[in-house]
Amino acid sequence: MENKSNFESDKALNPTVLKLGLISFFADVASEMLYPITPIFLTTILGASVTSVGIIEGIAEAIASLLKTYSGIWSDRISKRKPFLLIGYFLGAISKPITGLSHSWIGVLSARAIDRTGKGIRTAPRDALIADSVSVKNRGAAFGWHRGIDTFGAAVGPVFAIILLSYNSNNLRPLYYWAIIPGLLSVFVILLIREPKHKIQNSEQKKWENPFSVWSKFDVPFKKYIYAWGVFSLVNSSDVFLLLKAKSTGLSTQKVILLYCSYNLVYSFSSPYLGKLSDTIGRKKLLLTGLLIFTFVYTGFGFAFATWQFSVLFLIYGLYMGATEGIGKAMAIDLAPQNLKASSIGVLGTVTGICTIVASTVAGILWDHVGTSWTFFFGAFGAAVTFLLLLNINVDEL
Repeated sequence: MENKSNFESDKALNPTVLKLGLISFFADVASEMLYPITPIFLTTILGASVTSVGIIEGIAEAIASLLKTYSGIWSDRISKRKPFLLIGYFLGAISKPITGLSHSWIGVLSARAIDRTGKGIRTAPRDALIADSVSVKNRGAAFGWHRGIDTFGAAVGPVFAIILLSYNSNNLRPLYYWAIIPGLLSVFVILLIREPKHKIQNSEQKKWENPFSVWSKFDVPFKKYIYAWGVFSLVNSSDVFLLLKAKSTGLSTQKVILLYCSYNLVYSFSSPYLGKLSDTIGRKKLLLTGLLIFTFVYTGFGFAFATWQFSVLFLIYGLYMGATEGIGKAMAIDLAPQNLKASSIGVLGTVTGICTIVASTVAGILWDHVGTSWTFFFGAFGAAVTFLLLLNINVDEL
């Protein structure tokens, strides 16, 4: 058994969770100062179609997702988390200026592939390290705090973008060069983390796990949960479509960024509270609530046409993220064997990410060939179906 004094903490916001939050904060400042402008950069400067945007996002997220299971299994096998963080966040940092240097959507796809490779390498080990550092009774709160600090960076990043755009709103490329600074700061903070000592595994445990064979080690509730979230991911397209919808109604780039910033602020401030609440009332109730919010928001986006409507919808959408993102990961770990923490996060990420290829590609096709509203009606319908699937999962089956 692990030494609890070196392994678990009775505080949700302990030094390890705080440092991991700061790492994600700086990385998100770098990523999110670019995220709301990248679809605009692609469509207005590089002349890419919205279908191309969907393909880029789908492929990029799929790369990250496929790597999550491999990195998760590898991390559990060698009982190490920190090396994966160093490599992953470094790749994310150097990918930013590559986008700025691109002159075609293929170049942007290459940069996004590097960025998402980094994300795929680091995510499962990082989330497992969060779970390693806290007791089970504080797991939801710890993930909530991490998501809160992380997402505050997603709110700060767009503000930096607006400030930089105020000097030259017609030139988006310099933003991609500036973004490498907070990206490298995230790498520096990783060096300050002291990874807790893990129980030394025997030779049998250290054998390489085939990503397909590891599935048999999970119990029925975990498998049902992954199936339900996979169905949802088949319709949950990239958030770039929300931004493009707002932009298509005539809003300026700065206003679109502000809407995205407001969404991230709600997401950031609600995550710690909702994460702690999941420790009290159960994660399933929060996830079901989040799916209902998603259904409402996506239906609303299908009909929205005014600035005030988008403002309200983006704010409510932040509550959906606060009720699902960190809590969803905590629930996956709850339902998995304790020696497969990183693997469980990896499987969740891989399944949802592969399905994201379908979601983002279909969303782009619907946008270009059927109508912008159908992109969002498609997502709302899938969320309602997932609600019913999740409702039938008995978390007490373990």
